[in-house]
Amino acid sequence: MPSTTTGPTTAASSTAAASYPLAPLPWEELVTSALLGTDRRPPTAPGGQVPGDGAGALLDAAALHTVRRRAGLLPAVAAARPAPAPHDPRPGLPEAARNRLAQLLADRAAPAASGRRGAAPDLTELIPQWLAGANRQGFRAPADLVPPLLDAARARTDLRPQALAFAGPLGLWLAAVNPEWKFALRGSAAGALVPDTDDPETVRTLWEEGLFAERVALLDAVRAQDPAAALELLTTTWSTERAEDRLMFLDALRTGLGAGDEEFLEQALTDRSRNVRATAAELLSALPSSAFAGRMAARAASCVHPDRTGAGLSIAVEAPHECDAGMQRDGVAAVPPNGRGRRSWWLGQLVEATPLGVWQERFGGRPPEEIVTLPVADDWAGELHAAWCRAAIRQRDPQWARALLGEASAPPADSPGPASIAERSKLLAVLSEAERADWVAAFIAAHGLSEAFQLLGVCTVPWTGPLGRAVVDALDIARDGGSYPWSFSGVMGLAERCLDPAEADRLEVLTATPDEREGASPGAGGYWSEAFQRLVSTLRLRAAMEAELTA
Repeated sequence: MPSTTTGPTTAASSTAAASYPLAPLPWEELVTSALLGTDRRPPTAPGGQVPGDGAGALLDAAALHTVRRRAGLLPAVAAARPAPAPHDPRPGLPEAARNRLAQLLADRAAPAASGRRGAAPDLTELIPQWLAGANRQGFRAPADLVPPLLDAARARTDLRPQALAFAGPLGLWLAAVNPEWKFALRGSAAGALVPDTDDPETVRTLWEEGLFAERVALLDAVRAQDPAAALELLTTTWSTERAEDRLMFLDALRTGLGAGDEEFLEQALTDRSRNVRATAAELLSALPSSAFAGRMAARAASCVHPDRTGAGLSIAVEAPHECDAGMQRDGVAAVPPNGRGRRSWWLGQLVEATPLGVWQERFGGRPPEEIVTLPVADDWAGELHAAWCRAAIRQRDPQWARALLGEASAPPADSPGPASIAERSKLLAVLSEAERADWVAAFIAAHGLSEAFQLLGVCTVPWTGPLGRAVVDALDIARDGGSYPWSFSGVMGLAERCLDPAEADRLEVLTATPDEREGASPGAGGYWSEAFQRLVSTLRLRAAMEAELTA
């Protein structure tokens, strides 16, 4: 507690004793009486006098003590001023782009409007695209806009990677002195400036003393330049890192993953953190020549094998009867989730960790397109295909992903892979950007928009011409069908953010209010006109934003 001055003068003490009989009592004594109540603990003045109005006298004495304590505070010793923020060498924003960012952040902080959105663009939803554009151009964030930018990133986790990259070292500096922005110190390495990785002493110092975000950025930079040096750096502190930090650092090994990482990852299979063990097993399964992949392949091959006893080739499955210690050491979880059988749970883990090339060898060199169509005995097809899907996603194998997706025009239930749209979107992410867009465009043309939202989410922005046209055509068909636009609000929102801005003029014709058809929902045409007006105005605003950033 801060120091106080010495007591009052003798004359003042006499006056206080007359007006405030309880003034001489220590502060702690007054607090005790107040807590227990003056009836149970009457405050007694020196000499044994008990005031008639004990509660009032206690409050008077407390007021006097409060004034005395406040008046007697001594100035605190000034803390050391923080070191300046590191220099950010990136160029500043053009003035028009700076004003646009200020507008977007101010709109985010404004109270949310209720009811209909109207035809005006939703500025808040354009912040991610603005940040992505600014980062592509390599601009530095204006210092006065970094605090509201960090506030926006605190409220929306989807903004954080791009926001922290744009905020740069100033963002990390501010986060270190403001607890409300501490997420930036652990949330992303994007804002950290990486030192010269050719200077071993600087690298070592930053690795041992830097903020978490700086250390992740450093490990990523070293890994991209010299995978072996990054692994050596990681091993120097691995045993002392926190479990969640070990998980993040281990994830950095995905870049440049190779045979040189195998020994370290084998040791990580015995880590005390279950998530670290699972990630180590996932990385090892992506190394087809690793001992781990060989062990899992041997186990899976003993469970899944060709069966030629019938009229044609089929697949026989004999799921494991136990999860032994060796399987558990290699990351196989012994206890299944609720509702899953133990044997199917173990089988799925073995198959998804097995290099996919094993199955082509196992089935006489057949391509994945043929293997996934082979009949599977005893109703194991769903479990086996789901495990192959997870393996294709884990191993980033486009050939298997393509085979499991099947034809986009086919009903989802007829595809060799999962009917789940969530799983299909993960398989799509394995394909090239162009092939992904073409597949989703064909899916929408065949099945409409009712199940397309998640699939559209994995397509590159801006959408390609065929994909954009497929989405707009499907929205136009929905409008002609007489439904309300809010049934497709998710897709419409994606279109505002993902359509090529150059499409704005072509879509102008859709902004007119159509004649209301018989049997259509009342007023639907007006709502659709408003939705398309918002789409067109948003596309034009995005074009203006891009022009401001490239001026």
